[in-house]
Amino acid sequence: MEISERQLEIICAAGKILTESGLSGLTTKNLAREMEFSEAAIYRHFGSKEDIILALLQYLRSNMNERLSQICLPDTAPELKFQAIFNSQFQFFKANPHFVVAVFSDGLLEESEKINQAILQLMQVKMKYLMPLIMQGQQSGTFTQAITTEELVHIIMGSFRLQMFKWRIANFQFDIIRQGKNMLEALITLMKP
Repeated sequence: MEISERQLEIICAAGKILTESGLSGLTTKNLAREMEFSEAAIYRHFGSKEDIILALLQYLRSNMNERLSQICLPDTAPELKFQAIFNSQFQFFKANPHFVVAVFSDGLLEESEKINQAILQLMQVKMKYLMPLIMQGQQSGTFTQAITTEELVHIIMGSFRLQMFKWRIANFQFDIIRQGKNMLEALITLMKP
């Protein structure tokens, strides 16, 4: 995804506002105040609030796809890939807590069909890496076959979402890397045959 440095600053500020104040708090006035420049300057980079949200979601999708493609190498054991995927996610969000809003899509789903599609595409990136990984683990006997691949992926993604929700509600005050590692160990224990 091609994005200028200024556009990245704007979507980071938008993510911060969304995380702190929700969709209703994301106005060009609040964004301009956060960025410390005029509302007109924002419109030089984005045509609307929807364009800013779409750029935020597209940036996250592109970033996640790039990170996960480097992790999910064919010769890596399923359990190691699984841990690497989520360690990468936890490290990214620890460094960028203002993007946690994308995990929950609070209020974004009702905003527009384009935003709905962007959220779906973001979820599909993670599924693109998780589904074959879990299937490979099941076929090799690393992960249980007592639960379907799809159901295991739902359990995993739900656990991740809950962990991120707890972190957000705690105002990002606990160590998400350590708590994430504990969550991964618990999931791996549950997934063992």
